[in-house]
Parts: sequence; structure tokens; C-alpha cells
Amino acid sequence: MLMKFRFLGGAEIVGRMGMTMEGDGKTMLVEYGMSPTKPPEYPLVPPRIDHVFLTHCHLDHCGVLPAVCGRDGCDLFSTPLSAEISEIMMYDSLKIAKAEGYPEPYTEADIEKTMQSVAPVTFGDTIELGKLDVTFHSAGHVPGACMFEFKGDTTTVYSGDFHTLDQRLVTGAKPVKCTNLFVEGTYAGRNHPDKKKTEQDFIAKVDEVIARGGTVIVPCFAVGRTQEIMLLLKDLGYDMWVDGMGRSVTRLYMDYPEYVRDPKALKSARRTFNEVRNSGMRKHAAKGQIIVTTGGMLDGGPVLGYLRTLKDDPKNAILLVGYQAEDTNGRMLMEKGCIVIDEEVAKVECEVQKYDFSAHAGHDDIINFVNKCDPDNVIIMHSEARELLLPDLQDYNVILPKTGEEFELDI
Repeated sequence: MLMKFRFLGGAEIVGRMGMTMEGDGKTMLVEYGMSPTKPPEYPLVPPRIDHVFLTHCHLDHCGVLPAVCGRDGCDLFSTPLSAEISEIMMYDSLKIAKAEGYPEPYTEADIEKTMQSVAPVTFGDTIELGKLDVTFHSAGHVPGACMFEFKGDTTTVYSGDFHTLDQRLVTGAKPVKCTNLFVEGTYAGRNHPDKKKTEQDFIAKVDEVIARGGTVIVPCFAVGRTQEIMLLLKDLGYDMWVDGMGRSVTRLYMDYPEYVRDPKALKSARRTFNEVRNSGMRKHAAKGQIIVTTGGMLDGGPVLGYLRTLKDDPKNAILLVGYQAEDTNGRMLMEKGCIVIDEEVAKVECEVQKYDFSAHAGHDDIINFVNKCDPDNVIIMHSEARELLLPDLQDYNVILPKTGEEFELDI
């Protein structure tokens, strides 16, 4: 069966993902997210959609789904965990748009309609859609993240964001034999450092900062990274605090233990950390030894309040553990040693270090995954450096789609 594909966003960039699949009398949408820039950037507007597939709940994959589901009332296939966290992200995005004066991409009623449209699936499930069978697999990225296996005349796999190596929070994705493989290339040309060494270096720095009387601030993404860092630090015995949306996400992870590698360990980590529930508790947290808090790129969330209090003392340290996009406070901190607080540029006097805790496959991981899937066609997306994968993929027909351009595959 010949099917037309078109990326609405996220093909040659990291962010605002969206792809349509058209054939067998249906138009399907895989993901529909935003780039949380200032102002936010959105994918192209899709045609009328019959079914939507959501890989996971990060904003660049789920952030604008209500604009489609609210409009079309289409089924939304997602793990229940991804759906619940996406709902939090959607309401938060709407709140930020209102606060910043940006045009609102959808309404609260659209979010409600989106959640009513959820058709929950889990790993190993197969659904029948006309001439296609769709099977759902773990992507190993964050709890609840899916890869999709579309089976018609041939087999087509869509990876979404994926990682093949085990993390503390989730186990790695397993390859699926296929004819067509859509694979993310976020880390094309780059490999991650050895994970154990990264963890050891991180803990050594934490120990060093606390030994000199300082406080460690760990800005974290709420979904996945907060919990990974909590699992890493839980047995150190320090006075540790967790703040921001990550608290709500951790509670949801506990409600869906089947998506977590070691639910008992996560429960233990949650008990070890003091939860900041109000502004009064933030004063206590600021006097603690470790603060794990949103937002991960220092652009919003409780982290800015802690930085106001702690940035001027060289004994303290900011340990960055996630990607810092261009035009964010985190990138400015790395490159210029300052951040914007209260609309003013402020110098940061405390120590700053960056550690690679990425939940994406590195260059060699991507190549190994492709080889084990053994496809004929490899379609590389979600990447600003896709060409760097080409020398290692000469045995395959590689397609580098561009946003807005249509191409066909037999599936």
C-alpha cells in the first residue's frame, strides 16, 4: 500500500515535531509539538485528521495536540502515562502563553476534548486500523514513551525520541525488523561519554561543593530528568529538596509502575527528598545541600528564585544536566556566565558545570539500532546534523525529508 508522508515540523530541526501519513482513505498524524522558544514556534497546520499517535509527553512532541484533537475530535493513541503528563504540559503551556501575552494556540475546552479522545495503549498492544496493524513498543526515552510499528504490505517503524542504553529510570529500546525506519538523529555526529563515569564525576562534584559549605542547584526537566537525578542521589544522605512540576510527574510515575524500571527505587528516592509545596518551604530548601528543581533551561519555574538567592556565592554550584537550547538562560549561563532575572542581566558568581545525562541515542547507538532493524529505507528526522550519519549508513536508502515536502513509501 502506497502512503504519502509529510513532515509538518521537526524534520531538519530538533523541536516542533509533526508528521502526517495519508493512505487507505485516512490521514493520520504522528505527534504534534511546539518549540518552547520566545514566542513559541509551531508546526504547519495539518489537514483534517482521523487518528493521532503520540510517542511521548515532551512539549516538542505533544504541545499543540489540542489544536488538532479539539478541532477534529480524532482518536489519540497514547500510553495512559504519556497522556496524563501531556495534559499537565498542555495546561502549563496555555498558562505561559497567557502570562507572556502570546497568542493562545488552543483553549482549555480543546484540552478537555483531547483528553476525552485518548485511546489508551501499552507496550505490546496491537490495534487494527483498516489495512494497517499498529504495534506499540517501548522507546527507552522516558517512562511511557512509544515507538510505533505499522504493518501493512511491509513493516514501517517510527522511533520517536529513543535511547538504546538502560537508564536508572527506564530500560533501553529494542530494535524491530522493518522495511522502512523513521529514526531520530538528535545526536548525529556525537556520542555520549561513558554513563558510569559521568555519574561518578557528577557525584564527586556534589560531594566537593557540599564539603566546602555550598549548596548544589540541579535545574532539571520535569519529565524524566528530575527522576533520573533523584535516583542517582537518593543514597548520599544529604539534605535534599525537589521543587516544581517534577514532583507531580514523579507521583504519576508511581501511579504507573509498569513503565518504570525499578518502582521500589523511585519510591525510595521520593521518600529521601523533601518536597517543596509552598513558597515558605523554598526558604528552607535554599538553606539545604541539594535542590533539584524545574526549569531545566533556567527560563522559568522555581529555579529562578533559588538563583536569586544563591548565585552570588562562589561556594555554591549550578550543575546543568540537560540540553540548553539557543536563546535560553541556560545557554547564556554556559557561554557568558550570566542569566536574565527580573528582566535584567545578572552575573553568576557560583560554579557552573555541565553533565551529559541525555535520554537520546548517541551517534553509534543510532547506527547500531539501524543495523539491527535492517531496513531498506532509513528516514532521518529530529536532527540539525543528519548528514553526519550518512557515511555510516551507505548500505541503506537514506531519505532526509524537509518540512512541508511530501514523499511516498510502500507500507
